[in-house]
Amino acid sequence: MPQKEKPSPSCSNYYHQTETEIIKEFDTNASHGLSTSAVKSRLKQDGYNELDSKVTPKWLIFIQQFNNIIIYILILAAILTLLMRHYSDSIVITIVIIINAVIGFGQEVKASNALEKIKNLLSTEANVYRNGQRQQISARDLVVGDVVYLEAGDNVPADLRLIDVDSLRIQESSLTGESDSVAKTIAPLAPDTPLAEQTNMAFASTGVTNGSGLGIVVATGEHTEIGKISTSVQDIKRQKSPLTRELDQLGTGISWFIIISSVVLFIFGLVLNIYSLPVLTMAIITMIVGSMPEGLPAATSIILAAGAQKLTKEHAIIKTLPAAETLGAIDIIATDKTGTLTKNEMMIQDIIIKDRHYQVSGNGYNPEGAITLDGQPVNPDADLQKLLFMGFEANDALIFQEDGAWTINGEPTDGAFITAYYKAFGVTEPDASEIDRIPFDSDYRYIAKLVKMPNNDHLTAIKGAPDTLFRLAKQYDSNFDASALESQVSKFANTGKRVIAVGYVPEAADCVEITTDSIENNGIIFLGLVAITDPPRPEVIQTIKEMRTAGIKVKMITGDAVETASAIGRQLGLSENIQTMTGKEVNALSLDELAALVENYDVFARTTPFDKLKIVEAYQKNGNVTAMVGDGVNDAPALKKADIGIAMGVKGTDVAKESADVILADDDFSTIETAIAQGRRLYDNIKKTILFLLPTSFAEGLIVFISILLQQPMPLTPTQLLWINMVSAVTIQLAFIFEPAEPGLMQRPPRNKYQKLMTRHDVCQMMYVSLIIAGMALIIFEIAEAHSVPFAIASTMAVNIIIFGKIFYLFNIRTSAFALSKKVIFSNPMAYVSIIAMILLQLFFTYNLFMNGVFSTAGLSLHDWLIVIVSSLPVLIVAEINKAIRKKLKLPVL
Repeated sequence: MPQKEKPSPSCSNYYHQTETEIIKEFDTNASHGLSTSAVKSRLKQDGYNELDSKVTPKWLIFIQQFNNIIIYILILAAILTLLMRHYSDSIVITIVIIINAVIGFGQEVKASNALEKIKNLLSTEANVYRNGQRQQISARDLVVGDVVYLEAGDNVPADLRLIDVDSLRIQESSLTGESDSVAKTIAPLAPDTPLAEQTNMAFASTGVTNGSGLGIVVATGEHTEIGKISTSVQDIKRQKSPLTRELDQLGTGISWFIIISSVVLFIFGLVLNIYSLPVLTMAIITMIVGSMPEGLPAATSIILAAGAQKLTKEHAIIKTLPAAETLGAIDIIATDKTGTLTKNEMMIQDIIIKDRHYQVSGNGYNPEGAITLDGQPVNPDADLQKLLFMGFEANDALIFQEDGAWTINGEPTDGAFITAYYKAFGVTEPDASEIDRIPFDSDYRYIAKLVKMPNNDHLTAIKGAPDTLFRLAKQYDSNFDASALESQVSKFANTGKRVIAVGYVPEAADCVEITTDSIENNGIIFLGLVAITDPPRPEVIQTIKEMRTAGIKVKMITGDAVETASAIGRQLGLSENIQTMTGKEVNALSLDELAALVENYDVFARTTPFDKLKIVEAYQKNGNVTAMVGDGVNDAPALKKADIGIAMGVKGTDVAKESADVILADDDFSTIETAIAQGRRLYDNIKKTILFLLPTSFAEGLIVFISILLQQPMPLTPTQLLWINMVSAVTIQLAFIFEPAEPGLMQRPPRNKYQKLMTRHDVCQMMYVSLIIAGMALIIFEIAEAHSVPFAIASTMAVNIIIFGKIFYLFNIRTSAFALSKKVIFSNPMAYVSIIAMILLQLFFTYNLFMNGVFSTAGLSLHDWLIVIVSSLPVLIVAEINKAIRKKLKLPVL
């Protein structure tokens, strides 16, 4: 009977179905596989077993940089000045537009595409049964219903429902968060079994570590679990950072205010016939260009870039500039456990032998540490030597040094036993040779190895699940009492530790084979219990404590069981009373329901990649600025969705690193705290930059506005205004890059996600600073005109009054302390460097003949400069008086 076409696979509980039901649903044959015709039909219907990724063309990214109201207005100004044959004005405005576009483009093209990395995770080849023959094909050609053979070393090429296993174990940590590889079975599982517990499934991109197996393809390409992650990552659009949103709102508000004011003033000028139409038009363009904060994008980008560079030196690599500041707004950190909060390096911490409780010190797989009893180092006695030897022998792993670090090839639990042996006896192998072994299997839950000793004695080393070994010990010795040991197992389990029992079996000298039947029949001699933990990273506990002081809550999201996850949460000090929710419970709630509850929970256990994504969305729905920290493929959707995604740089997968905004080059969780402090400093300094830039920009617009109303000659030209805005943006405003943090930076709570960038006080200060600068510049210009000073000189004096007004205002706005206090004067030497750079540029602007021609300027005398400086001082005097009054009233200064 010909095999029929199958519908495209969709999400289904294949793990709940029997082997017979799976074979029937996919119309396949467990021993012969699919026919060639069935493969062709299904390939045509479902497509290839591959993932597609869409990349935004770079030319489109560049075009998108012009989608900004400020840029629209500047483009219109450039066109109008060109039509009016003011070529130098048009060229300068155009250059400013292009500079802003290039800066934005440079930021965005740095963001890499995580989808290509996910594609690379898929296996390239697969062993399948087709037409009754086993053959190796390109994994790309797999279809649902294919029967795939797996063996140690393979990457699983598609999602499979397993139908036959032989000691099959698969490492799924990057997908599920489980640190140990998973022993696979074939029996149907209960409905709604979490992904991490679907032991009869094999998932695309995971790796076979032991044994072999046979599975039927139930999903290919985008329908696999890794494909769903890829689709999710592709569909998620990065959200604007809080600062970007604030700047957009500010820029839009300012732009509309300027446009409306300009239109009203233009109509007013026409009605009263103040100027001829060309002169009036040019005056309005001058006002718009002067008032527009076109230097703001450049200034903020430079400050963010410098902050990102500083963070790189602190081992936090920033991939997009806004991320540097977003770090400072974080109030929720949702983090993966394995490899992030913990080392993902299993380590023996406790050994129980009879009535003795040993502690083991050290760090991960590094064989440096000590075994102590009651706090005192001990030399292993015969019982302890025997336990360590048996644990070492009943093993499938290797640990070795690579690039100065100890790493493992095999199971983390096995690696912990090897490390403990090395700690006791040095990095040497025990003098024994393997004869036979029984690999670990979930059916009997132990691993055993028959070894020959130097004296020709034969024995079987065995380690495994405590309940199994307790039963076998009872079989060997009917007087064996496990009740006290069972209590100890529960105690360790409640602290998040994995408990392994160790024993051995003396064998006859001619024994060359061991079987599960022989072990079951004869039983074992019980040696003791070993408690193993994936220890928290040393820096994490203190860092979480300091985060809580800073008003930041750390939430743990893991694939671990509830008991383990809760215990680790308590060790880490996530909260005073740990509350845990399971992924199953997360999935059962709507997003609104989850958002209403999510703040009450500290730990989320047994989660899938989509549970993590939903949890992040719930925190965001509540208005939290949410960071996601992770290292696995399963973290990728949440990393991309979060306001800020943070990936581990050493042990993190490429997919996690490509999905994140920040990469921790040292895998040190405490680096996040450093990055948050730096982000808060950057926000403060960007806000200071804005509060510094806007009053001077508005002062320029006010000068033109007042001149039109008073029907006086225009003191400033558009090119002069652009010079003031752009040149000062890349010189004097650079002082804020190096401005140190305000006191108590990490003792204050995170800022509200929806707070306005500017307070009422900020607006008032902006108004009076604008009026002072504009008023002084106009007064001096009018006096100069009245004394028949040439226009070029009077205009140059007005420009320099604005510049020196900026310089004096800089001292006030830099810090909440008084400008002339000792700690302020010497706190930022780079402020003086930027001031000197600005003054040198102004001298070039004032005295260079070419600049005189382009910007309509002229050289000033010493007397002129004295007038300029004295006229600029009132800004600092008034602003400092305001600061003193606010301090006396105990009101915030900045």
